[in-house]
Amino acid sequence: MGGPADLRRPAVKRRIPAGSRLRAMQRRIPVGSPLQILLLACSFALAGYAAVRLLAGDWLGVTLWFVGAALLHDLVLLPLYSAADRALVRGCAAVGRRERLLYVRVPAALSLLLLLIWAPLITGAVDRSYRLAAGQSTDGYLARWLLMTALLFAGSAAVLALRLRRAAKHRPPAAH
Repeated sequence: MGGPADLRRPAVKRRIPAGSRLRAMQRRIPVGSPLQILLLACSFALAGYAAVRLLAGDWLGVTLWFVGAALLHDLVLLPLYSAADRALVRGCAAVGRRERLLYVRVPAALSLLLLLIWAPLITGAVDRSYRLAAGQSTDGYLARWLLMTALLFAGSAAVLALRLRRAAKHRPPAAH
């Protein structure tokens, strides 16, 4: 049985089914370095402290604000900007310029993010309370947001123009 003939046969590797490999990998929990664990523990402690401080004054109002913001985003804003993005994708695909889509998406997303963050000041909805707290007016916020939006789109257009110019330089000349 264990003679010279057995030594000449090639060893056959045992195949492990893919599902069991996945289960074996899931059993091992990856643990980071002690520094990563310490940083994670510190970030959880800081987030807990911030939550306690935030909820200490008016926990019901803060909770309602968070729930309302989540509902507003999920039920109103997400369908709106998804529909706008779909229209943009269809429009770019129709003219054959789908690769240029990011040059519109990025400045639009950044501009909308700025609008979302500064909306009460841009619209002037908190003018009286802001004036009492900060001692300043909300008059310039709309103009500054429009200027920032224009700069974002201009910067994106400049990057696109630069890339198109570089691509044109490296393109071989057309055969006549």
